[in-house]
Amino acid sequence: MTYKLTYFNFTALGEPIRFLLSYLNIDFEDDRIEVEQWPSVKHTIPYGKVPLLEIDGKVLNQSTAICRYLAKKANLAGRDDWESLLIDIAVDNFQDFRLSIISYWYERNEESKAAKYATLVNETIPYNMERFENIVVENNGYFVNGNLSWADLFFVGILDYLKFRSEIDLLKDRPNLQALREKVLAVPKIKSWIEKRPSTVDIA
Repeated sequence: MTYKLTYFNFTALGEPIRFLLSYLNIDFEDDRIEVEQWPSVKHTIPYGKVPLLEIDGKVLNQSTAICRYLAKKANLAGRDDWESLLIDIAVDNFQDFRLSIISYWYERNEESKAAKYATLVNETIPYNMERFENIVVENNGYFVNGNLSWADLFFVGILDYLKFRSEIDLLKDRPNLQALREKVLAVPKIKSWIEKRPSTVDIA
């Protein structure tokens, strides 16, 4: 089977998919769009959004659905329906958190942007990151039931981008999330991907 991932030239929503493809030891074409190219190619993209994963010519959109599909192939989607539900909830919580940061970043009105950033720094980030830290403590170092799942890969995959956009070290004083990040990045196939992936502005 042939795999082609199309996304922008940074981590964000593309990186969890890259992590999962690497975890599965799937050789994939990493097609990267520069931001300045986007206006000229957007009309050619289904629903005008990326990432896209093409498998044997079949084009798939929706990053979370793609991740879940790959996670099932990797046995990282839960051992039963309940565990799968908990993983989905964790990922949806990450997505809500991501959207709060993105909402600030793309705000065009400078006054509104400053107000959003104050809320982000003083409320949204502490509120969410504290809960993520506690969940990892309660689940023996992972987000769900003490086992590596695609929720862990998703969180670590988007982390650099969220740090870049918020301009905050999200893991400061959160040792359990720091430890989780180190565990995910130490997974041999993910480590190999990290070592060879292109440098981008959002990678620390």
